[in-house]
Amino acid sequence: MILTSIPSPGSNTLEIGPLTFNAYGLMIALGVMAAVLLSSKRLENRGGNPEVISTIAMVAVPAGLVGARLYHVLTDWKSFQGRWGDFYKVWEGGLGIPGGMFLGVLAGIWYARRKGLEVPTLLDVCVPALPLAQAIGRVGNWFNQEIVGGPTDLPWALEIDEVNRPAEFLNEPTFHPTFLYEALWNLALTALLLWVDRTGKLKRGRLIWVYVLGYGIGRLWIEAIRTDAASKVLGLRVNIWLSLALIISGVIGLLSARRSPDDSDEPDTDEPDTDEQENADESAEDADA
Repeated sequence: MILTSIPSPGSNTLEIGPLTFNAYGLMIALGVMAAVLLSSKRLENRGGNPEVISTIAMVAVPAGLVGARLYHVLTDWKSFQGRWGDFYKVWEGGLGIPGGMFLGVLAGIWYARRKGLEVPTLLDVCVPALPLAQAIGRVGNWFNQEIVGGPTDLPWALEIDEVNRPAEFLNEPTFHPTFLYEALWNLALTALLLWVDRTGKLKRGRLIWVYVLGYGIGRLWIEAIRTDAASKVLGLRVNIWLSLALIISGVIGLLSARRSPDDSDEPDTDEPDTDEQENADESAEDADA
């Protein structure tokens, strides 16, 4: 059997035994779980306590959901006119990933500093998990039949029910699955981040700039082919401007991220080396004798 198109699910819910789950919310939850597991394992491999990640997630994840919803509402406020009471219904879709990542990361950094944790190391540990969570979460858009590009008849074209098609393409049955493109891009970005981190060529805490640059590039070309309604500034979708800003920020951040031969992973300290101090104490005792 030759695949000529990708069918969309007939429902946006999943039934597991007697339980019924909203697929969009379930994919987000699975993405968060995967991110926590990956980050915990990476921290454990560096000699840290993996339970720290779950504690930080208890703060960062709710903040991220709030940030994602606020970003969506603020950048697509026209679609909420007359129904402002629906602003909190995240299970119906409508989460702005940039807002979620921004507020979630900020909340995580704030909490880590408040607890006296080592922020640069935690950033390096958690950053590869961000695009992994995004990739899994994007599958929720498949169940909601949203986030699509223009019409296409490519073998991987996505079938969209007429009720969910863009108004200008009601007679077109298949579209570019931009949610899938972004999910695959984010999985590739996850692999890139893990590889870059293993090379050890970046200063501690600077891996996040690779993520910012990589996500910005991916979101730029994907946003350019999306056809769903979106707010525009100077004729361009808001997220295109944001993608350009992320790319510029990522480049600037990486310019100062490369480690020089004299850089060390150990923080600077004015305390004397333990062995040297012990030798000095022994010499003093001999002199007294």
